[in-house]
Amino acid sequence: MGTRIKSILLLTVFFLMSSQAYADEDITAEIYFTRAGMKIVSGVANVATGWMELPKNISLWSKREPNEFVAITEGVLRGVVHTASRTGSGVLDFATFWLPTFPTPTPLFIWEDFSQESKYYAFRTGA
Repeated sequence: MGTRIKSILLLTVFFLMSSQAYADEDITAEIYFTRAGMKIVSGVANVATGWMELPKNISLWSKREPNEFVAITEGVLRGVVHTASRTGSGVLDFATFWLPTFPTPTPLFIWEDFSQESKYYAFRTGA
């Protein structure tokens, strides 16, 4: 009789664990497809709008630097670097959309916060 109760208890535990594993798979699949979709969209958008980093950085540096010549020169130089970085990160995100990581640039799209200097983090798995 003791073996019978142990067997029933063991089967009950297996049934409870299997439903939990199934629920975890649904959540994981949902997160995976959400992140993959966001990486595709942001990759295409950042390749298409990467050039907007140039006027954005000229504007940012004109507000920071009182000397106009220095501000425009610094804005153009940083704008070229950020243009290449945003376009390259768009290509990277598009090429690696199948990895469940977050997109590379922050802010995600150029138009989200035009007053913030962009930053780039490759292969972030956490927010």
